[in-house]
Amino acid sequence: MHSQKNKRQRILFSHRWFIFSILAIGYAVAYFHRVAPAVVAPELSESFAIKGGALGVLASAYFYPYALMQIPSGLLSDSLGPKKTVTLFTLVAALGAILFGLSPTFFSAILGRTMVGLGVAVLFIPTLKILANWFEKERFAIVTGFLMAIGGVGWLWAAAPLALLTLWLGWRTTFITMGCVSLALAVLTYLIVKDRPSHILNPGNFHSKASDLSSSWKKQLSLFMGVKMVLSEKKFWPLAIWFFCTGAILFGFGGLWAGPYLTQVYNLSKTQTGSILTMIAVGMIGGSPLLGYLSEKVFRARKPVLLISSSIITGVWVLMIFWIDQLSIASLYGLFILLGIFASGIVSVGFAAAKELFPLQIAGTSTGITNLFPFAGGALFQPLIGLFLDHSNRLGIINPIEAYRISFLGFLAAAILALISALFLRETLSH
Repeated sequence: MHSQKNKRQRILFSHRWFIFSILAIGYAVAYFHRVAPAVVAPELSESFAIKGGALGVLASAYFYPYALMQIPSGLLSDSLGPKKTVTLFTLVAALGAILFGLSPTFFSAILGRTMVGLGVAVLFIPTLKILANWFEKERFAIVTGFLMAIGGVGWLWAAAPLALLTLWLGWRTTFITMGCVSLALAVLTYLIVKDRPSHILNPGNFHSKASDLSSSWKKQLSLFMGVKMVLSEKKFWPLAIWFFCTGAILFGFGGLWAGPYLTQVYNLSKTQTGSILTMIAVGMIGGSPLLGYLSEKVFRARKPVLLISSSIITGVWVLMIFWIDQLSIASLYGLFILLGIFASGIVSVGFAAAKELFPLQIAGTSTGITNLFPFAGGALFQPLIGLFLDHSNRLGIINPIEAYRISFLGFLAAAILALISALFLRETLSH
């Protein structure tokens, strides 16, 4: 009996990491699409004859459906099932990437990027729900950290490697290839991924918090009641504001305007720009598991880690604004690594905090609502910065360096607001 149980546990261990690998690669592809415009911005501007404002609209076409689909993604994950949801929307993202690469016009490119955003928008939440079913509660933040780290590989691929690929293959062929990768992932998800380990172990062994709900509550807990539960929880809103501001920085800057900033202010080549942008991914890859570990094992709390991260990001923006064009290349590498660790790697801790506010039965819904906010921040800041840069001359700002300095005050304001929000967070990790 004991040996049979050990055998089942070994099967569970190997199978759950296989499932994790498939889902994590899909998340890495989503991250690639999320930040790729930072590197291919000049090619997009030339191909479609557009300026900064229109470039911001094209890049942010990914973020609007992504933000709008976060609540539906949670509802789909809780009702349709996470595996079916991941399979279907990975297919949508694949078709969108192929359309984007083939687009003859600006408007068809927007449609393709919108489809990509729509598809990958509905991947993260069901992925977290599958992982919540397969991994123990005390390991969830660490596993989420590993997921974020692999997402960082997607960001890494969208930096220096993408710069080289666009020089070799062109940006169109690159995006068509990524669409084909997503098609393969959709097939693997359908064939291999399982929603929960019920065929191996009793899923009741996982996340004991779910058992705290009475059986009658479980039956009555509808999808819309879950939405109401999340939005009416006062403890949720400081975390939501924190996510919005952090996403505005991460995606508004790292996802688009970091590339033009480096090329226009520092006159760096495409490969040099890609190399520095790679540091955000490096910071994310190392920072996600590190901050998850610090939260779980060292501080044994979420709030201190979120506070420290927001403080460091605020400091980074103070330095970048005051020395907008005077930073050494080594300093740029260091600051971009800090952005990767404390604006991207930290979100694994943020999502763990969001999950702990609510019962597991609405994990998809609660995480979906939470995930709306960082992408809403990116959707707002990408075109906003572009419009300001386009019209800076009309505002009497002749020097483009000063235009970047003033526009970056928006990122500093977001960092300060994130820090203030972190001060109002309630601790969610209980022992």
